[in-house]
Amino acid sequence: MSRWEPGARGRLAQAALDLYQERGFEQTTVAEIAERAGLTERTFFRYFADKREVIFGGQAKLQEIYTSAIANAPASATPLDAVVVALEATIPGFQGRHKIVRQRQAVIAANPGLQERELLKGTLLTSTIADALRSRGVPGLSASIAAEVGAIAFKIAFDRWVSDPDEQDLSHLFRASLNQLKSIVAGT
Repeated sequence: MSRWEPGARGRLAQAALDLYQERGFEQTTVAEIAERAGLTERTFFRYFADKREVIFGGQAKLQEIYTSAIANAPASATPLDAVVVALEATIPGFQGRHKIVRQRQAVIAANPGLQERELLKGTLLTSTIADALRSRGVPGLSASIAAEVGAIAFKIAFDRWVSDPDEQDLSHLFRASLNQLKSIVAGT
């Protein structure tokens, strides 16, 4: 088994998701993941700290995107507009990955521990957004509300995108969720 073959990280991630779906997350070992990918356990640990990181490893990247997008949003942007800019900045990362994201979500849905970790991830990412808004000078309560509202709209759009077997336009779904939210708040 060659640990230097190209695409090792992707092969490990796909092997892990396949095994998690076939056998369950708890029943799958790192050795089985590495074997399925044609690599060594040592190679697995070169890319992932543990088998949960296959599912949750992108959190730091999302935090960077959110922080940067909010910092670079136009000065005239409202807090919610800055949140929308940040959340939309993540959408290109999902393009062409609908199948694997659906598989990831199915694995999470089948395991209460992973569901809990997903909720924690969402909370931490929302906190990152609120902190980035505060860095722009948005008062604490306004920053928290804008971050939570944006996160809810994105989550609803994301859930709709994942649940549809045909890949829809996630950006369109997000905008539709925001428009519905604005309509509810306006009382129309």
